Amino acid sequence: MKYVSATDIGLLREENQDMVKVKEFYGNVLAAVCDGMGGERSGQDASRIAIEEFFSRFDEGYSPELDTIGVRQLMTSSVSAANSIVYTTARMDYKSFGMGTTCVAAYIDDKYIYIINIGDSRAYYMDENGLHQITSDHTLVNLLLMQGKIEPDEVQTHPKRNMLTKAVGVEKTVKPDFYRMKREEKFTILLCSDGLSGYCSDSEIYEIMKSTPLEDLSRALIDLAFSKGGRDNITLAVITD
Repeated sequence: MKYVSATDIGLLREENQDMVKVKEFYGNVLAAVCDGMGGERSGQDASRIAIEEFFSRFDEGYSPELDTIGVRQLMTSSVSAANSIVYTTARMDYKSFGMGTTCVAAYIDDKYIYIINIGDSRAYYMDENGLHQITSDHTLVNLLLMQGKIEPDEVQTHPKRNMLTKAVGVEKTVKPDFYRMKREEKFTILLCSDGLSGYCSDSEIYEIMKSTPLEDLSRALIDLAFSKGGRDNITLAVITD
């Protein structure tokens, strides 16, 4: 497996509240993207704490012999640990109250691709037909869309389009979504914050991904977000084989 990752502050924000990390475990790969929220530096703190705790707990419980149930339990417990630390930290300091973060992570072994997510940072699978969103956004507009209360073309212009319905560290407990896909001989997975997916269409991202060498891909996707105004932090990880 090969992978690249990058994060960029963007063109308008004063700080980068996103975090990304990729690590190998006996030839298998774990990657995660977190997009923090909160005033002053608390959003940055939330994403940093969450990603560090997630990887730390995963590392502690990891075994190369883990089956699907074991991977699911480990990824879920790692997110829960991150949630507890962020939640507790937010209540120890009034300046940090309300801080939280999204989290999307992928673990890939020789048989399967496992995805876990909370919030609106996304996981995509790319094949020759295009870019396919794996995760479902935990946002108010997505909830309204699924309930049939708004139309798809209203999503991008809705006044509450950035409101999350679920995030790491906001509630005492959190239940992430979990997905498992069979790993094909050739695959490409993209994890990204909404600084990319919120401003660039899936087809635009796909065109860049299919025509750009892996070593140049991070810069090319960040430049794509810049071309749309670079209004948010932009963070991504791409894993391929």
